[in-house]
Order: sequence, then C-alpha cells, then structure tokens
Amino acid sequence: MRSLLLKLGVVVVVIVVIVIGWQNRSTEPPVWTDAEIDVLRSLSLASLPALPPDPSNAVADNAQAAAFGERLFFDPRLSANGGIACSTCHQPARHFTDGLPKGQAIGTSKRNTPSIVGSAYSPWLYWDGRRDSQWAQALSPLEDPNEHGSSRLQVVAVIAGDDAYRSAYRALFGEFGDISGDDPVALNNAFANVGKAIAAFERTLLPVASRFDDYVDAVADGNRQQRESLFSDDEVWGLRLFIGEANCTQCHNGPLFTNNEFHNTGVLSSPGELPDKGRVAGVQEALADPFNCLGDHSDDPARQCAELTFVRTGPELIGAVRTPSLRNVELTAPYMHKGQAATLAEALRHYNEAPDAMIGHNEAKPLELSTRELRQVEAFLKTLTAPSVPNAI
Repeated sequence: MRSLLLKLGVVVVVIVVIVIGWQNRSTEPPVWTDAEIDVLRSLSLASLPALPPDPSNAVADNAQAAAFGERLFFDPRLSANGGIACSTCHQPARHFTDGLPKGQAIGTSKRNTPSIVGSAYSPWLYWDGRRDSQWAQALSPLEDPNEHGSSRLQVVAVIAGDDAYRSAYRALFGEFGDISGDDPVALNNAFANVGKAIAAFERTLLPVASRFDDYVDAVADGNRQQRESLFSDDEVWGLRLFIGEANCTQCHNGPLFTNNEFHNTGVLSSPGELPDKGRVAGVQEALADPFNCLGDHSDDPARQCAELTFVRTGPELIGAVRTPSLRNVELTAPYMHKGQAATLAEALRHYNEAPDAMIGHNEAKPLELSTRELRQVEAFLKTLTAPSVPNAI
C-alpha cells in the first residue's frame, strides 16, 4: 500500500510540474533571442525599402500624374452606367477593400477585392497575377463587364470631353491623336496612359506603422517597460507562434507580410463553384496581355522585364493564388481569394487543419495549434492594424 501511495505521489508531482510549466509557457512572455529580434526587424516597416521603379510607366512618380490619377480613381463616369468607380470596390475606409466576399459593381466579380495598399511592391497584380504592373491592372476593370463595363473608347472620350481632364492629360502625355476609333494605336496609347495615371496615384498608397512596429522598436532598443505596455502577453505569444512553431513567415514575410508569390493552400471553392485554376491560368493571361511589360505601350525602351521573361509556369501552379499582405488584415474581411472565410478565426482554423486541395496540391501542413494558441495568433495579427488607413493624396 505504501508503495502504491508513493507511486501515486510521484504521478501527482509530475502532473503538477507539467501544469505549472504549461501555465508559465502560456502566461509569461518569452525572452527574444538575437536571431528572433533579427526576424522581427525584417518584418518592421522600418525595413521597407524605397518603392521599386516602374520603367514601363514614365509618370509613375510624377506628382501631377498622381493627382490626375486620384481624380480618375474616384470618378464613376468611367463606367458604363456612370455609377461605378475604382473606389466602389477599393474603399479607403476599408483599407481599399469592400468588405464583400466578391467585388460587387455592375455585376459580381469572380474573386475577392484585394487591398491595393503597398501593391507597388508586387511584381504581379490580382490573386492569380494576371497583370504585371499597376497600370496594366488599372485598365482591366474598366473593360470588365462585371466591373466598370466600359470600353476604352468611352473612357478616353470622358477625359477628352472634360476641360480639366483634357488639360491634365495633355500636360502629362501630349495630344491625344485620333481617338475616334479609326486609329486603334492612338486610342490604345491614350487608354494605356489612363492606367498609368491611376497607377501613379496608387503608388502613393503605402502602409503606415502599427503597434507591431512600435513593439519591434521597443524590443530592439531593450526598452522592457515600453514593450510590455504595447503588447499583451497573448499578443507576444501569438507573435512567437507566428514566427516560430506556426511558420507563418514562410509565406507572410518581409515588412508587408507577404512574399508576393503564389501558393496552393487548399482553400475550398464556394458551394456550386468549380475549383479555381489560379496562377496556372493567370500567368498565361499575363503573357498574352497587350499592355504587359513587353508590349508596345511600355515606356521602357530597354524592355527590362525579367519577371515576365523568366516567369515560372507549369502544373505546380494549379490552384495557387498570390499571398496577400497581412498589414491591416483586421480591416479586410472576408478572407481568401473568394471570401470563403468570414473571420480571422475561420481563416486560421483553415490553416490549422490544412485540408486536401480540390485541385492541385495543398502546400500547407496542418499547424496543429491549440484553441488558445489560435486565439493568440489572432491577437497578434490585430496588432498589424494601423491607427489610420492611408488617405488619398
């Protein structure tokens, strides 16, 4: 009997030690190693490099072009029904998204509206990367029957028929030429210039620092008091999981929390929809786009188009979509490329389970985090919300 009691006592002690250890792990914030601090610095906006140039757009960094492009961005006259603007889906108050599973304009878009904040840093636009520049992307919705539903002739006619627009256009690009439709080269050039002006405005939409960036500064400076005032214990543990056990930085890395690459993560299609082919179809569309970097409307005489020239193709891209930025992710619900996840918690549960892909191969592995750990990661993600969204210039 005594022997049995001793054994029971040992078991109790072991259980107590395990429980105490688990409690300490869950409540006491971690001490960051030098290697981890380097990772945190790499995620901070302080590490964001200068905007990459866009040689294909001669007015990319022209302030007058940005001001002109801003007016075009908010002008519904560029649509078939006079009621749809770029800002209809890319709403400033929602971090330039719309809060809907799929974009809603004249019709319903095929996919969720991604934020365009910081998109100048990406070599590819859209979820499937079917455009290779901001200006090429800006042109596509204008003629999409589910979005603006307009035509390049109508778009250019609006600008030519507005005194202020016509003056701004001529100051930037010169005379229109024959835009009646009889000269397709002149019309297409003018249409391309509209996209370039809009892109100049979109290049001004850059993320601003959040509480996370202040926390990284405090950690790097060794300021414990400030660090503890900025993050709760759960937020600290969520960050540690994000860069460690959950390995989220494999795709969501860098100051914008995206590698701007394409991955199949097994996101299921909406009920009644066929699986989305994703990048495997998008890359072919990018290569065929007359407004791409290699096309006649590029302003770069050297055609420096390494991304397009050496673009990756192949069956491994089936079902892959572009990694979105997590900056201000709290403001951009619903999530995934077709809005399949209504909340951050639902999106995290998807990655925690990593189901088989309906098409192609799911690259993600189950995270196998506990319910509490998932809540901690979600708490951390909310620290990426900036105190204010970027405003129009």
